[in-house]
Amino acid sequence: MGEAHMKSLDVTFLLVLGLLIWILGTVYYAHRGPSILETTRSRYWKEFVFAPIGSAILCIAILRWRHIAPGQWTSAMLMLAIPGMIGEAVVLCNLATFMPKLRAASGGRYGGLLFATYALVLGVAEIVTLGIR
Repeated sequence: MGEAHMKSLDVTFLLVLGLLIWILGTVYYAHRGPSILETTRSRYWKEFVFAPIGSAILCIAILRWRHIAPGQWTSAMLMLAIPGMIGEAVVLCNLATFMPKLRAASGGRYGGLLFATYALVLGVAEIVTLGIR
């Protein structure tokens, strides 16, 4: 017995919501980035731990709210993540334009934070989809 597939409305909703979350996150880091990425090591590492966890909690809450079947979590999480992953590629290639308050040297720290966040969010979804406990 196969699991139900996501509805087209869910796919569209998740893509649009992913775009909105990415925009909000990018605006946040454009304004607050220097105080997070360019201050103390401990402040950065706290963000490096808590941002991915907070993002994963938010994304899990969204999938549960939308009643996405566990077997579809990987696909659904990709729909949430893809707009941000594409957007962040553009931002990182044009850091001075999109995040003028950040020094160019902070691009690596920002990219590392993003990589960890997307890895955790997508990894959690894959574990749920595979039914690993």
